[in-house]
Amino acid sequence: MARYFDVHPDNPQPRILRQVVGLVQAGGLIAYPTDSCFALGCQLGDRHGLDRIRDIRRLNERHHFTLVCRDFAQLGQFVQVSNAMFRLVKSCIPGSYTFVLPATREVPRRMLHPRKRTVGVRVPDHAVTQALLAELGEPLVSSTLVLPDEDEPLTQGWEIKERLDHVLDGVVDAGDCGKDPTTVVDLSGDEPEVLRRGAGDTSRFE
Repeated sequence: MARYFDVHPDNPQPRILRQVVGLVQAGGLIAYPTDSCFALGCQLGDRHGLDRIRDIRRLNERHHFTLVCRDFAQLGQFVQVSNAMFRLVKSCIPGSYTFVLPATREVPRRMLHPRKRTVGVRVPDHAVTQALLAELGEPLVSSTLVLPDEDEPLTQGWEIKERLDHVLDGVVDAGDCGKDPTTVVDLSGDEPEVLRRGAGDTSRFE
């Protein structure tokens, strides 16, 4: 049974955040809000957590997991950003973008695209997510909470708790955070390639 955490959307309670982080550090899988929609999250290096996310979403080995980072400095520890892409990435964060970039050795191999050796990274513009990342002190390994055979992500914490109670350890609810997933842009090649059109404006990549 998943624990339910009711968090203030603008001023998240530190006591509750510590409880959520403790759950994650103990190997827990959570659903949490971002600036685009809810996401599934586990601790970096949690192999079982990755497998659980894959099972819930029925993902194959080519799926790009995302490292949700607190800021650009943290993001830069886990991916290689070329000089040509540096300003572009920095101008888009925090925001509703996920960037696919070559990973550094800090990223567990199980998270990487098997052929490209890339990983997704993002910096969300959401008070609760930012506070959670600050308390955790490292990125959350994440994937958008879209269930198999459904076109749109779940948007309500109570519904996530009701439908996924048996497969999650915690649900962090800070109110409605929208249903548009991030815009995903592959920056691992010579030119940006928009892989998914979502909440972020794509005009700067086209």
